[in-house]
Amino acid sequence: MRPLTQCKALLAAVLASAAVVSTSAPAQDRAGERAAMIETIKSHARSAPSAVEGQGIDPAVLATMAKVPRHLFVPEEQRGAAYGDRPLPIGHGQTISQPFIVALMTDLINAGPGDAVLEIGTGSGYQAAVLSPHAAKVYSIEIIPELGQRAAARLAELRYGNVEVKVGDGYYGWPEHAPFDGIVVTAAASHIPPPLVEQLAKGGRMVVPVGAPFATQFLMLVEKRQDGSITTRQLLPVGFVPLRGGGRAR
Repeated sequence: MRPLTQCKALLAAVLASAAVVSTSAPAQDRAGERAAMIETIKSHARSAPSAVEGQGIDPAVLATMAKVPRHLFVPEEQRGAAYGDRPLPIGHGQTISQPFIVALMTDLINAGPGDAVLEIGTGSGYQAAVLSPHAAKVYSIEIIPELGQRAAARLAELRYGNVEVKVGDGYYGWPEHAPFDGIVVTAAASHIPPPLVEQLAKGGRMVVPVGAPFATQFLMLVEKRQDGSITTRQLLPVGFVPLRGGGRAR
């Protein structure tokens, strides 16, 4: 984990050596739209001080999102709206999250260069791509085979070499690679999944939306202290598709 005092001071030069640099050619397209997206994210951060730590979203996270070609992670018919301030459908009843939420969740886990991060719900692969420069390894699980396979191929094509995707039930995590310094859950659970809490490293952080489908959900920050105790904090209301698996209907 990065020390919190350094969270907002990560130099852009660090990103220059990260995997996202490999996307520089496609990232040059629609740079103006991404710049506008970043300004919208900053505006949301200013209006949600209880959810955003420090002075705002980590500049390094914003720098990553200014480079990652979001339009390549949505269906072709949605590309005109790729940088808009809203989630978009990606098929199979799933969505790519609103850019502000992607930035916030990435910022909150506070991952550092040596960290292992677990993502539950690969979806299009966009969140994993944004996480990629901020961790040593990103493990991502998708329960829908078609989405998982498509995302894995897209991430490989764009050369996010430190991201590994598997098709499976994310409720149970990925114990073979635990513990994880950060966990990002991109679907709403009815409760915080105990297997994920168990796989969170001491000093680690998890962000997870909790609540029933089509009802009030809240983004929660879960922290595991060095003594193994757990703290939770409710951040802001959100709207996510439901988490599948964990004994529930798929």
